[in-house]
Amino acid sequence: MFEQLGLIGCGLMGGSFALAMKKAGLVKRVVGYSKSPSTTDRARQMGVIDVEAPSALLAVAGADIVLVAVPVAATEATLKAIKHLVTPQMLIMDVGSTKADVVQAARRALRDQVGSFVPAHPITGREVSGVEYAEAELYSGRQVILTPTERTLTVHLQKAEEVWRALGCRVQSMSPEAHDAAFASVSHLPHLLAFAMMNSITSQDHGDMFLSLAGPGFRDFTRIAASDPKVWRDILLSNRDELLAQSRLFQQAVQQLEHAMQQGNAQALEDLITLASETRAHWRMGAQRTPTDS
Repeated sequence: MFEQLGLIGCGLMGGSFALAMKKAGLVKRVVGYSKSPSTTDRARQMGVIDVEAPSALLAVAGADIVLVAVPVAATEATLKAIKHLVTPQMLIMDVGSTKADVVQAARRALRDQVGSFVPAHPITGREVSGVEYAEAELYSGRQVILTPTERTLTVHLQKAEEVWRALGCRVQSMSPEAHDAAFASVSHLPHLLAFAMMNSITSQDHGDMFLSLAGPGFRDFTRIAASDPKVWRDILLSNRDELLAQSRLFQQAVQQLEHAMQQGNAQALEDLITLASETRAHWRMGAQRTPTDS
């Protein structure tokens, strides 16, 4: 049981964490801050937070657990803003989708207090944003990747693992670099492709008509294209090297399919489709371990 959660960023991810902590009986009081006063006010009205803080610094005053739920590009400025009230007893986590840049930001911002920081990436979310979409069950049954550094205090890593497990999550640890390489492939590239798919259609003369004919397959494939533009701008830029490498591999795979089509090679085309079909048919979300450094 924690006495007080300091929540910086009262949107979908942060708001859902606060609701989940309350539902699990893990925290007595939530003090929240968002850049937009209307967001913080709405969070209080919804019962996501108990007290509105006028600044990030005051949101962590007296807290024994802090969640930073801001766009990854804002991580360093946020951690700098709260540094003076960070104590060795305080557990600080984030929910960013990239980790190498977040770790570097934490090292620069927190310096001697960086041992209190446990970088975290819950593998969940929705294509909508805002505290009005927060829900206590958002994290239940999901994976959470922790990327501790050599300076992360063992006691805080253990606390972080206990918190996420108490919220119904499956917890794994890996290096920030391994994390970013993996998620460039299975998260960031799919978003890039969904954005590109929508833009490629709407840029055509008859794009609106084409979209009017789209069915459930198109809906499912492009759902994530409706994700928050600013959040995904930051993610794509912060993990650009790994993402560009994955994009090149994807282009090679597309070229293989195109080559088989150009050659009229039905068997080669079928073999490539079969490989993808069978791999997808046997895949189950969370069933296979994410590669670790161990």
